[in-house]
Amino acid sequence: MMDFSDNGIVAKFSGPLDQFDLTVEFKLPARGVTALFGRSGCGKTTVLRYLAGLSQADNGYLSVKGQVWQDDDHFLPTYKRPVGFVFQDASLFPHLSVLENLLFGQKRAGTRSDIVPIDDLVDLLGLKELLDRSTHHLSGGERQRVAIGRALLSGPELLLMDEPLAALDRFSKNEIIPYLDRLFKTLDIPMIFVSHDTEEVERLADHMILMDRGKIVTTGQLSDVLSDPSLFIAEGPKTSSVLDVEVISFSEADRITEVQALGGSLQIPGELGGVGSTHRISIAATDVSLAQGKPSETTILNVVPARILDIHLLDGARCNLLLSVGHQEQVGAKFLARITQRSLRKFDFHVGQNIYAQVKSVSMIGGTLRS
Repeated sequence: MMDFSDNGIVAKFSGPLDQFDLTVEFKLPARGVTALFGRSGCGKTTVLRYLAGLSQADNGYLSVKGQVWQDDDHFLPTYKRPVGFVFQDASLFPHLSVLENLLFGQKRAGTRSDIVPIDDLVDLLGLKELLDRSTHHLSGGERQRVAIGRALLSGPELLLMDEPLAALDRFSKNEIIPYLDRLFKTLDIPMIFVSHDTEEVERLADHMILMDRGKIVTTGQLSDVLSDPSLFIAEGPKTSSVLDVEVISFSEADRITEVQALGGSLQIPGELGGVGSTHRISIAATDVSLAQGKPSETTILNVVPARILDIHLLDGARCNLLLSVGHQEQVGAKFLARITQRSLRKFDFHVGQNIYAQVKSVSMIGGTLRS
């Protein structure tokens, strides 16, 4: 559940865009990472600019932690908003070293205390060996880590990122994401990032705002949004669900870790962490097959009792089924399965039915979760 008791972000904006009108309204908690996700041109960056005060909506309201930044009679200019903004291009000062770029951000903080002390931030972002370097000699991933560090040292009460990893190749993304994952778990401020990459979202976000043509389709916990079979985000070939799990045992002989999800357990090859550690895993919808009864012999490691919660037809051939771990009436962890409509008819699968899900592959995508 999202907690708004400490007055997080309350936003309401409307105004014209190129091909349609933008009308959005949302509330977010005062801590955690929210992904602003949608097709290109749906208005994601415009919303970010409204939040930063770089653009002004015709009609708008924004309060952050109880402080009103915009309403009918008041508009706080960008330079007075305690906002950190990270763009797709790192935009570092070329004549300054890495350390000098970081210290420039710190100067903006003024009387506001640092969100993270500079020494801690340097460690979290892995910048210690880079401090004396010229920004000309940094990789794309290193430049973005410096840009994020500079933004955080400005003492923001809100961190905004506009596709901060879009300009990076896959290798650079894989290099920077663990740093961001570790950093975001330590921060006590709200963060909103625009992305069109579901893998980034699965790894980094706690919440999601899903947009389409200037409107919000839905907003909520990441796991709930990703597992909704009726949303357009569930129609793609890479549709996945995320589950938060806890390590309950490890077999040294088999090198298998058993993890507990809500409603049941799963087994994952390799040693994931100590007993009691919490992680995020991903299950691709196309990696789930279904059976009416429990298969007696199979090489698939995870044969999970499951209950069908919803069925959504995608086209003439395929469909998504929303499943809940466990056969009990209480809803367990939710995940999607992608099967053909032919199989749906052949096995007469229906909502409320207890079945078995064969999960061919489970990927760990996140380390210890936020407390």
